[in-house]
Amino acid sequence: MLTCIIRYQIDPTKNALFEEYSRNWGQAIPRCGADLVGYFAPHEGSSTLAYGIYNVESLADYEAYRSRLSMDPLGRENYKFAQKEKFLLREDRTWLKLASAPHGDGA
Repeated sequence: MLTCIIRYQIDPTKNALFEEYSRNWGQAIPRCGADLVGYFAPHEGSSTLAYGIYNVESLADYEAYRSRLSMDPLGRENYKFAQKEKFLLREDRTWLKLASAPHGDGA
């Protein structure tokens, strides 16, 4: 299992637009085959950092998911929405694998 963490720098005056964008991905991402953990908007502290987190089984599964997402009507609409409204200032993806499993003491 791989986890993709997307770190966004957003325009703090357009937080509501980021939240709309996030809700749209909340529908499109699971439909297209990734396990969405969630999108997280600023609440306390930094007003410009936001995150999107989802899991895929492998990079091959990620490529298939991205292909489906590019064909998804809501996915295409959401990309256009972000470009039009310009609330995303920067977007960085990091791929991680779980290193702490198994969790707990096993008892």
